[in-house]
Formats: sequence, structure tokens, C-alpha cells
Amino acid sequence: MATPTGNDANLTGKKLNVLVYSGLLTHSAWQLSRFLTSNASLATGNGTTVDSVRHCLYTLRRLLAPHYAVIPVTGDMLLKEPWMATCALLVIPGGADLGYCHTLNGAGNRRIAQFVRRGGRYLGLCAGGYYGCKRCEFEVGDKTMEVVGDRELGFYPGTCRGGAFPGFVYHSEAGARAADLVVSKEALSSGTVPEHFRSYYNGGGVFVDASKFADQGVEVLASYSEKLNVDPGDGAAAVVYCKVEDGAAILTGPHPEFAPANLDPKADGSEFAGVVDAIAADDKERIDFLKSCLSKLGLQVSQDTTTVPSLSSLHVSGSNAEGPLEILALMADALTKEGDVEYLKDETDTFRIERPGTWNLSDLEASLPVESAKKDEGIVDYQAIIKRLVIHDDLPSSKLTPYFNHHAFYANLRHYQSESREGASQFGSNLLYGEVLTSTNTILEKNTKLLRRLPHGFTATATVQVAGRGRGSNVWVSPAGALMFSTVVRHPIEKIQSAPVVFIQYLSAMAVVKGIKSYAKGYEKIPVKMKWPNDIYALDPADPEQKRYTKICGILINSHFMANEYISVVGIGLNATNASPTTALTTLASRYAGPAAAAASPVTLEKLLARILTTFEELYTRFLRTGFDRGFETMYYDDWLHMHQIVTLEEEGGARARIQGITRDYGLLLAEELGWGDRATGRVWQLQSDSNSFDFFRGLVKRKV
Repeated sequence: MATPTGNDANLTGKKLNVLVYSGLLTHSAWQLSRFLTSNASLATGNGTTVDSVRHCLYTLRRLLAPHYAVIPVTGDMLLKEPWMATCALLVIPGGADLGYCHTLNGAGNRRIAQFVRRGGRYLGLCAGGYYGCKRCEFEVGDKTMEVVGDRELGFYPGTCRGGAFPGFVYHSEAGARAADLVVSKEALSSGTVPEHFRSYYNGGGVFVDASKFADQGVEVLASYSEKLNVDPGDGAAAVVYCKVEDGAAILTGPHPEFAPANLDPKADGSEFAGVVDAIAADDKERIDFLKSCLSKLGLQVSQDTTTVPSLSSLHVSGSNAEGPLEILALMADALTKEGDVEYLKDETDTFRIERPGTWNLSDLEASLPVESAKKDEGIVDYQAIIKRLVIHDDLPSSKLTPYFNHHAFYANLRHYQSESREGASQFGSNLLYGEVLTSTNTILEKNTKLLRRLPHGFTATATVQVAGRGRGSNVWVSPAGALMFSTVVRHPIEKIQSAPVVFIQYLSAMAVVKGIKSYAKGYEKIPVKMKWPNDIYALDPADPEQKRYTKICGILINSHFMANEYISVVGIGLNATNASPTTALTTLASRYAGPAAAAASPVTLEKLLARILTTFEELYTRFLRTGFDRGFETMYYDDWLHMHQIVTLEEEGGARARIQGITRDYGLLLAEELGWGDRATGRVWQLQSDSNSFDFFRGLVKRKV
């Protein structure tokens, strides 16, 4: 076994996540994304409305990509998951703040307050603005809607009073208006700051006497210019910035995150069309104001507003022409025909089948991603878009796939296969590539008609993912330059005892590490390690002396049991050549392999994909033959991050334990209890990877939700 890294290693989490509270309690991150894409202005049951969350995700993703992952989170996630270490900004969107109180009062608010006081950032929009104040007063005197009371967070030390304007109706645009806001340019020095703009407003408040709290770190960022329906005290503060110890919060009464592209001018009568027109006329000023606010909170804002590109065609190719044609033949019984067009209508997506000889280059180019100058069309339901599945009996040309060279990929694949001791020949031999697609994992794993017809080792890869998936609440940022792919592993049922399917997660992590280290001469020096159960970390080149490790790769595995075999989809996202948002393999190679080695063998996505896939297949083939034997165990610990690390077991009453490895039968994490003086008590826990999460930033093993 390798020398223990344990207590000598220090994992550092780059703050890459912007978390948007959804209010929902029981959905996974992927289910949340699907729910928020396909539903309209529905209440979630715990405060937020779906519409408010969707507007938040839509706007923040366009202003903060590719530097951050902007993702929805549930109440359970905020209450129980270790989100604070990697969170740059927590956003509480619009809705009704009593629902927030119901879910988050007590433990949840203590975590949020601690996060902000220790340097975190909070953005409260409308109801989230009320919620971030010391006191909320809403529609006082109206017994059907009155909400009055103190609030626990208290980032703004005074009262938020509303509605600032009359006519509010829940789940309606009847009381909506384009509120004119005068901007305090002296408080927002970053970027282009407008003097005023009109923002969507519907039920928000005014921050009473805001100017009187200047000595407590409160700054007014924007004020209402029109007469208000409630007493605003001194001033008419619509948006405030609050310094909170080492952190900060921005609270709003209106909804500057609501983009006119996502508002229906026909909603609730003809008058709302005028509201939408007014907001649209000031859209640039609205965006500039939001950028300045996010910059004031310390976030890195994109210079140009990011637009999500259109989905591109999906190209299926093979190392020989027979592979794609065999897949097409296997799909025949599942296809439906409408006129001359064939479709595969699956659980999540519908695919239009383009057979060899039936498509032309100009037709396919018309479906390729458009430039960012394209008019913003608002929130897109990606599930409703028909995907074009193009079957190739020859390799796609560089003109058709300019960002992925199929000839280079297959050449490297054949080279590594020829060197394989295990006779690797399947992983990557059939490939689906999309320049822009939703998610390689979703395309394969959520479409079971397609999945059950795909061969062992079939791989999907993309240049850009617009709806990437991650484990739990984590969504791995996937800008261009990251290597993103998913591979189908068909695991035979007769091997389930000698080679348990749970080990596939460990094999895939080993494949990434060993694939990197065998990429080229000098790359073996790159200090990459596996974090249990299946993330990859590297010694941060910016601070190697402190032995700080930073995440460079995330792995997500989903399995189905079909026809006497387990079909697993192994999704991998690796920072390869991308400059942001965190350390990439190119930087690591230059620092640790050396500039000469990095220049002689630069990282390319095609070669790296081929190297990892053949390494993965070699490991898997051996695993089927030997199981996770002592040779595998030694290989695994050679690149493991945690041997002998001392941790706290949350579900065992906070017991201290020392990590001793994993079991060779079912891959369970072994944790030995420590007593007085950190002496072993003799008690050992065996922990499952699918029910426990490891927060090594705080040395904590906890139950997942």
C-alpha cells in the first residue's frame, strides 16, 4: 500500500456552486431540473414558486457561466448536505416566505447564517428579500394575506414592508408592474451601471429606513421612484446591500432576475403586455444592474451575457462501418415512421433517425449550434426538442464536427488497443458525439429503449452540455475544453458474486487516474488521487507546498437491471484543457510533468478519451476474471487519498474513526472507531457509498439524503 495521505492532505473546495433554493424536499437534483423545466407558475409547497426558480436559474446561468454551476437545491440538501464548502452564493428566490420559515427555521437558518458570517454570499429576491430581514411586514391589515413577524436571518437589521405597490394577487400577474428603479451609482462601481431601469415587480417590499443603517454596513443600491403604498420611512430602498461579518447579502423587493423573454404578455389581461414591453425596453440596463450587484458580492461575472446554444445533431460512428449499422438494425423494432421520417420515441427524448445516404451536409449544418448573437428565446424545454440521431457508415468530417476530430480519436484508440494486455477492443469502438447536447448521461441512461440496444462499451461525448448531471446536489461545471463522456457497461448477472457491480465506480475512478498518468512520458508525475467513492482530486499547482487538493473530475454512475444483466452508464467529467472554472489537466501537466513534456505531448480531448477508455476496459476485463483481488486492492490504494485519515461519523453520534480502506467483497468503507487518545476501540464500521457522503473538507462522514 502507498504511504498514507490521510491527515497530511488538505482538500480545498473551490467555491464554484451558486445554489438556488427550490423549496422542494424530495426531489433529486436531476428531478428538480426536469420539474423546473416542464412546469409553469406552480407553488412548490415550501415557499418558492416554480416560475421564480426558473427565472433565477435562467438569468444567473447567463451571467455567471462558465465560472459557476447554477443549480437548484432542496430544503433537505440545505439542511443535511455539506454544501457550504463549495458554495459561492446562496439564492432565495420569490414565493412566500412563510414556507421558507416552515422548512428552514432553526437548523437551516443557523447553517445559512453561519455560511454568510464566515464569508458566504446571500441573494434574496422579493420573498427571499423579506426573509433576509430582521422583520417582515406584508399586507398589514388584510386578514387574508397579512404576514407579520420577526425573521431569524436578520441580514438587514430593519423591516421589509410590503406590498410596496397595491394589487398583489398570489399566482397571478394582476398586480404585476414595471417598477421604475433609480440606481445608486456610487454604491455600484463595477461595470456599466445604469442610472435607472424598469424591473418586473409583483408583491415585493421596501426596506424601511435603510439609510439609517449605514453604520451597520447597509448600502442602498436602488430605490423606487414612484409613490409607494406603504410607509417606507427614510427613503424608498428597493435593493440593499448588507455587510454581514466576513460575508454579505443583497436583498431586493422587485424581481430584476425576471427576463422579459420568459414573461407571457397575454397573461392575466391585456394590461400585462405593456408591463412586458416596458421591461423589455430596459433589458440591457436590467442586466447591467444585475452584473454590478453580483460583482459587488465578489462573484466573477461574464463580460458577455452567455446564451445557451441550440442543440446540435448527434453523430453515431464506429471504428468500423458495421458497428453503427448493427446498432441501427437493433433499433428497428422500436422505430416509428411518420411519412418518410423515422423516430425513436423514448422515455425522455425523441430521436429523429438519419440513416446513411438520407442526409446532406447543408441539412445537418442547419441544426448546428448558432452563435451567441442569436435572439434570446427564453427558457427552453430540452425534453420537447426532437434530437437528430445521425448514423454514419464512415467517420464524420472535420467540417461536420469541427470541435472533435473523429479520425484522431479512432487512431489513438486503435493505438492504445494494440498495446492492451487484456485485449481491449470494445470501449469507445462505437461513439455518439454531439457538439451541444443536454447531458451524455441523460441521453443514455434516461432513454431505456436506446440504452438496451447499445453495445458494451458504447460511449457518448460532447463539447458542451447544457443540462449536465452530478451526484446528489453537485452539478459538475462543463465548459468547452472539459472532457465529458458516458460509457455503457453491460455487467453479466453470473458475475454478480465474484465481481460485484458496486466496484464499477472504483474501476472508473482508477481508469481516470491511470489514464492520466499513462497519457504520455512525464504525466506519471502528476499528483492525482481518488476521493472516495469516485471523485478525482489533484494537488493544487497554485499551492503545492500546503498539499492542498482540488477537484478536477466528477463521476456519476446509474445502473439498470435488464434481461439478466446490469447495464451501467458511467458518466465522467474531467477538467482537461478548459481555463476555468478550476484547475485543468493542461495546467497540472505544465507544473508537474514539466513544460517540455507538456509541449511534446499536449492534452487533446480525442487522445485523452481514448487513453481513459482503453484503461477502463483493461481494468474491467481483469476485474471480471479476478474480482477485486489483492492486486486490485494495491493498485487502488496507490492512488487513494484517505488511508488512515481521521474522520467524524455523523450517523454514529459524532464518533471519531480512522479510515482503514475498503472491503474486497462489496467495496464498503472501513472505519475503525477511536477512543481516548485516538486509540482503537476494536469496533469497525462498514459504510456503503450509496448511502453515505464523505465531506473531507471537514473530515465528516454523513448520511446522504
